[in-house]
Amino acid sequence: MSKALKVIRQRRFSPRLQVWVLALLLTAVGLGLAIHKHRSYGFPLSPRSAETVWTIEAEISFQADGRPVRATLALPSGSPEFQRIDESFSSLGYGFFRTVGADGRERAEWTKREADGSQRLYYRTQIVRRPSAEAAAMRERELSILPVSDPAPFWESADRLAVDEVLDRVRRISADTESFAMQLVRLLRNGQDDQSVSLLLSRYSAEDRRSRLVLDLLRTEGIPTRLIRGVYLADGRRFQPVVEGIEVYHDQRWVFIDPLTGNPGVPEFFFRWQRGGQSLLDLEGGRGSQVRFSVLRDTRPAETLAFQRLEEQDHALLDYSIYSLPIEDQNVFKRLLLIPFGALVIVLLRNIVGIPTSGTFMPILIAMAFQETRLLPGLLLFLVVVGAGLGIRSLLSHLNLLVVPRISAVVIVVILLMAGMSIVSHHMNLAEGLKVTFFPMIIIAWTIERLSILWEEEGGEAALIQMSGSLFVAVAAFLVMSAAEIRHLTYTFPELLLVVLAVILLLGQYSGYRLTELRRFQSFLPKS
Repeated sequence: MSKALKVIRQRRFSPRLQVWVLALLLTAVGLGLAIHKHRSYGFPLSPRSAETVWTIEAEISFQADGRPVRATLALPSGSPEFQRIDESFSSLGYGFFRTVGADGRERAEWTKREADGSQRLYYRTQIVRRPSAEAAAMRERELSILPVSDPAPFWESADRLAVDEVLDRVRRISADTESFAMQLVRLLRNGQDDQSVSLLLSRYSAEDRRSRLVLDLLRTEGIPTRLIRGVYLADGRRFQPVVEGIEVYHDQRWVFIDPLTGNPGVPEFFFRWQRGGQSLLDLEGGRGSQVRFSVLRDTRPAETLAFQRLEEQDHALLDYSIYSLPIEDQNVFKRLLLIPFGALVIVLLRNIVGIPTSGTFMPILIAMAFQETRLLPGLLLFLVVVGAGLGIRSLLSHLNLLVVPRISAVVIVVILLMAGMSIVSHHMNLAEGLKVTFFPMIIIAWTIERLSILWEEEGGEAALIQMSGSLFVAVAAFLVMSAAEIRHLTYTFPELLLVVLAVILLLGQYSGYRLTELRRFQSFLPKS
């Protein structure tokens, strides 16, 4: 039975079809992983991509009265739009630790046994915009969390009549929860001459009466709502106070409402520092406290920020990838990951174009050496070493040595040539000559051996053509492997090498004429 199935499979799936299926699978996996890393983690497709980093500093100031001091500040909560990538605290003479408040949200706490006079505490954080896929996923998770309704406030009998009148008026001109909140804010803004509105506004302090009144009226109406505290992201803004907003739960989502204008939607450059919770700052042992924010804008490479995001999340991608290796090993892999692109160049130039080379992958190794020596000095050093080696090889040919001893002798001669060139370059202050050691000695010795044999069997012209072809392919591979985009993609998205493998597999099926062979069959073409 198994033999029959094997025969059926062999007949149904030819090797050509198997290669195509494998190539499509490799391409789908490689491109899928790269797109996922780009969209979900923000890895850039271009080495010149940059992102904006906002540095926000919160300054806490107060007057201590000689008693023990305890100050707690609400820390930025998770936001679908922005992600915190770094933070720091500054407090001379204060102890610091993190704690969780009664509302379940994280807070920073400073403590000191005794303090007197003016005090300053600082908290600094850096934020960046989340990748679009991650931001969308966070918004979806927010939808699954049902809001917790806060109890409605207690109103005195005189205030209750004004509350009922205001809410009844808003109900008549609104259609749903969102429009109710918008119309309520606009009524409070435009109806200050109204007796009921003026009475309610007078019950709140001047600095926050609008947002707190809106919040209490919405809770009285039974609408889930929460207070938002945040800061506008504008470069160079110093000592700006906290900005308050309102969020109402409507149609299974939280809608931001500006408590001053009634406009819905979060402003583009508004960072929500605190969502819900009881207080921004709690202080014991002092008076006259206030929190002011300063904002600074900076630009950094997008790739660096992507790594910082993963470190902040303690993501497993960093633990099971090249990025978890020591820096020294990562630098090695940065070069090794370029080899597949050099192999692709060789396949194209040898199998499709038909350029002859001395050895299959010798041009890749020479191209990698060119990355250290630079192209023009590397070509000159290569020609000098190979030319001198061919001269020595011609002398050894008269000794009738066996192959292995002859190649070993050539290796020793190549080493001596490299050492001599390095010494001479050092005394002539030519730094490029010292880099001759980057050339692979065994490969150069074997190249010299092959060229010399080719010279003896087919003549000097054939040897020069093969050496010229090898150098041409090496230069082409060097230009591809040195491209900034290629170096960036291979290190940031090593899974794209699966796509390169797929292309090489497809090129491996090509059995037609090479481009350089078309000239040989030009006489067979019909004459016009």
